[in-house]
Amino acid sequence: MQAVRWHPPAFDIRVESVPIPQIQHPDDVIVKVRLAGLCGSDLHIYRGHGGIDKVHTSGHEFIGEVVSLGSSYGSNVQGRPKLYSTLKVGDKVVSPFTSNCGECHVCRLGYTARCPEGVLFGSALLDGGQAQYVRVPRGGGTLFNLSNPDTWSSSLPAQEKEKCLTRLADASLLLLADILPTGVFAALQALTHPKVQPLLIGRPWPLCFSPEISAAESNEVGLTAEDRVLTFAIIGLGPVGICAAVSLLDALATRRVPFRIVATDLLESRREKMKTVYDAIDASGKGAGEFVVLSADDAKVYIHETTGGVGCTAVLEVVGHPDALTSAYDLVRAFGIIVSVGMHRVLPIPYTGRQLYNKNVSFDFGRCPARAMFPAAFDLLVKRQDVFGTVGKPASLIDRVVGFNAAPESYRAFDQGEVGKVIFNPWD
Repeated sequence: MQAVRWHPPAFDIRVESVPIPQIQHPDDVIVKVRLAGLCGSDLHIYRGHGGIDKVHTSGHEFIGEVVSLGSSYGSNVQGRPKLYSTLKVGDKVVSPFTSNCGECHVCRLGYTARCPEGVLFGSALLDGGQAQYVRVPRGGGTLFNLSNPDTWSSSLPAQEKEKCLTRLADASLLLLADILPTGVFAALQALTHPKVQPLLIGRPWPLCFSPEISAAESNEVGLTAEDRVLTFAIIGLGPVGICAAVSLLDALATRRVPFRIVATDLLESRREKMKTVYDAIDASGKGAGEFVVLSADDAKVYIHETTGGVGCTAVLEVVGHPDALTSAYDLVRAFGIIVSVGMHRVLPIPYTGRQLYNKNVSFDFGRCPARAMFPAAFDLLVKRQDVFGTVGKPASLIDRVVGFNAAPESYRAFDQGEVGKVIFNPWD
């Protein structure tokens, strides 16, 4: 089969012929890949920053068809994820970017990205999905069966969910592998944080957690309308940053709360893309708040002026670089939140203990539990087909679909910020 392979030390992508993967464990699934994505996280290895020296098949985003199942799969498998009983050859599936067992304490809690048995696709430990076929370990706990939506939840009625699956393109569904769940995860981490609750509920900390105690019975002055305006910054407007912005806008519009969002990126092309995406979203997904896209310097001025120098309620860092973390710290308020879903390297966090103490900043770092986030991401995918449902249009998140022969150039162009989301068709 043909596969996109990374060769050390850096910047060396080749399309090569390799053996088709085979079942190695009873829980394995072999998937014939229909489409595979190029993700910003792939660039860390591409640039030689991953500490990897092994040639391997790249990519951790893929959608495809089941062609082979291990012996664990069959009817009425007891005490294991439902997919071990229902998954069949021929089913269409999408995979999160890591495998996970779905059975351990960590997975049962929903923290699937840190399953002790989980492995990242497209790494030295597990060949990735930028290939014509891919082996999925622990497939019953990892995959989502798009041919049988009864095996996963959604806020949509069952008939509507099935209807959506028939009309959504594979290129759109592929976004469920990583970038859309990660964007939703970033927004959710910010909005559900305890420090945001005073603004959402309208009572000061910690009375906002005590329904039986009212502010009227205390000595605190009540919150003003301006006190309750949520101010967010999004640093990094690549594909994941755009997904985070769309998700945050939708969540705020649903809650009908006052807000302002400042989206920023060092690249003008990405800022312009974000503006175009925002313009394409209908009113139901925008809410009644403010949304501006600015350069880094202008964002600092805007936030200082609109908050009276207080700063952001929360900052979503979607870059994965110390400079972005420094900017996040500069923009966040005291008792604010920094949510970082950018993939960081070995460089140290650019803060001292005193800086952290002096601002009472809360941090949420790390990998999105993509499988756990799938239902929420699917619902947003259905709602926002104006952004996620097209390819190659000005407001499309996906810029192009190309064959493997374009892989080396696509990696180079994506690395240089010359192109946005690229998807590979392994059979083109």
